[in-house]
Amino acid sequence: MNLENFKKLPILGVLRGIDLDLVNPLVESIVTSGLETIEVTMNTKNVSEIIRQMAKISNKRLTIGAGTVLSMDNVKAAVDAGATFIVSPTLIPKVVDYCVKNRIPVFPGAFTPQEIYNAWSAGASMVKVFPAKFFGSPYLKEIKGPFNDIQLLACGGVNKENMSSFFQCGASAIAFGSSIFKKEWLKGNNFVEIENSIKELILKFANL
Repeated sequence: MNLENFKKLPILGVLRGIDLDLVNPLVESIVTSGLETIEVTMNTKNVSEIIRQMAKISNKRLTIGAGTVLSMDNVKAAVDAGATFIVSPTLIPKVVDYCVKNRIPVFPGAFTPQEIYNAWSAGASMVKVFPAKFFGSPYLKEIKGPFNDIQLLACGGVNKENMSSFFQCGASAIAFGSSIFKKEWLKGNNFVEIENSIKELILKFANL
């Protein structure tokens, strides 16, 4: 992952529990939407093969990472499959240390001021504020008061209705998942809806 490129379009799509046979059409719809960065969670069945196939099909048109990384085994499996960045729901020091040493962008999760500070101090590329929906965007604004240099990725409950507010309150990036990658759309092969919804997010960001 080129972190500077991500900061130009700091919107991360999160895929969880998708089927392997959806990878090809899903990648094409994501690429067509204009989104550049996707995370596949490690608790997804056949995740290594999914990451591998996404990397092959996208042919560098997408930056693909691994999420819900909870152990060094997860990290090694993800990187071996082709993931170029790592996301965790919490701070796991061994994972962050490994990523920092190997120059792999890493986004550990945190919530309280102490957790956010600890994650950033450990070497986080950005700190994933998770779950962001419970205190909402005003919480990020308060966090940025004392921690104005810490870059925050808002994740968990971010959607097209509140995305702008998170950016305006200090988020450096946002992540979305089930608000667009809806189970019914995936099961119904409704990739047009997915594509159009992602385009809406990107357009909103462009107009901030």
